[in-house]
Amino acid sequence: MLRHEFRPGRLVVGLSLTAAGAVFAGDAAGWWRTPWFAMIPLVVGGMLLGGVTSAVARGVRSRRGSEGQ
Repeated sequence: MLRHEFRPGRLVVGLSLTAAGAVFAGDAAGWWRTPWFAMIPLVVGGMLLGGVTSAVARGVRSRRGSEGQ
């Protein structure tokens, strides 16, 4: 039994922010050079993708809920 509802949008946002953190960590360790503006598309794109994923998941849930009634 699940203890909470699965939220795929939060998973997508979390993965994109983890990727941004990994890129910055690699830059801080000196493994590669990352310009500061490279994070903007990664973070904003991840947030946008997470929002779209949440909207689609909500639509699927509401459609499944209305079919059972």
